[in-house]
Amino acid sequence: MRGIAGVPDARAVAVASRDAERARAYAAPRGIGRAHGDYEALLADDEVEVVYVSLPNGLHVEWTRRALEAGKHVLCEKPLSRSPAEVEALFDLAERRGLVLSEAFMYRHHPQTVRLGELVRSGAIGELRFIRATFSFTCDPADPRMRPELAGGGLMDVGCYPVSMARHLAGEPLRVSAEQRLGGGGVDVVMAGTLRFPGEVIAQFDSGLALPTRYGLEVVGSSATLRVAHPWHPPVDGIELWPEGARTPEIVPVPAADAYVLEVANLGAAITGAAAPLLGRADAVGQARTLAALYASAESGAFMAL
Repeated sequence: MRGIAGVPDARAVAVASRDAERARAYAAPRGIGRAHGDYEALLADDEVEVVYVSLPNGLHVEWTRRALEAGKHVLCEKPLSRSPAEVEALFDLAERRGLVLSEAFMYRHHPQTVRLGELVRSGAIGELRFIRATFSFTCDPADPRMRPELAGGGLMDVGCYPVSMARHLAGEPLRVSAEQRLGGGGVDVVMAGTLRFPGEVIAQFDSGLALPTRYGLEVVGSSATLRVAHPWHPPVDGIELWPEGARTPEIVPVPAADAYVLEVANLGAAITGAAAPLLGRADAVGQARTLAALYASAESGAFMAL
């Protein structure tokens, strides 16, 4: 809602819930004009041009598909799916209908994330060699993210961020391996993974729903290291650049920005044809392929080639 409010030509006109009273309770204090008691009614609403799918992970594919079939552009909350075939099919459908589909990794739109990519590609740390990232918190056992039938689990909820960041900085992985601890209804509540990229770049991450709140990023090159305390919800404290042997870092400034506003603005620009979507088919398919391989490795104990 904050992202929509921050874009002049975006407007929240309707919300849907499985329960009409819950929809009305959400809509009223936020100034949303219509509250639908089921999702089908929202898709039949002619004034709705774009649908934001914020449902549990296991419902992303179905309701993204149904929204596209109803002629709506779609911003689907991450992760779109852990199945590359499902992601390809959704983008095929969007292209046939002339619609925009984008996966909602809001942090990718923030200037801090953009600047990290620029620093790596410009050689500011020398040759990229190693990436380490983490994202975890302690989840309520009753939360839908603890239910396997809703595609829950730590990798799907928070681990997908470090995976996305590693891909942003190093490209698509060649092989992966992972270990997991199961909990809840049988979902991964702790997962640690290793990804091998072209150029012998290695990335390691950990994520979980049964760990203390933790987040961080370290990007190591041949001559310097980048450290980011808040890579997923960036404040304005800048990026630390640690040259080899330095006792204090250089601070690379990052402008203040709202990633959600930038995400909505990019979607609008893509719909009008003013810009390409930052996160389109290639990124979403690559992300799904990597998530699928990590789960396959965690379940089998084997390295998985991509």
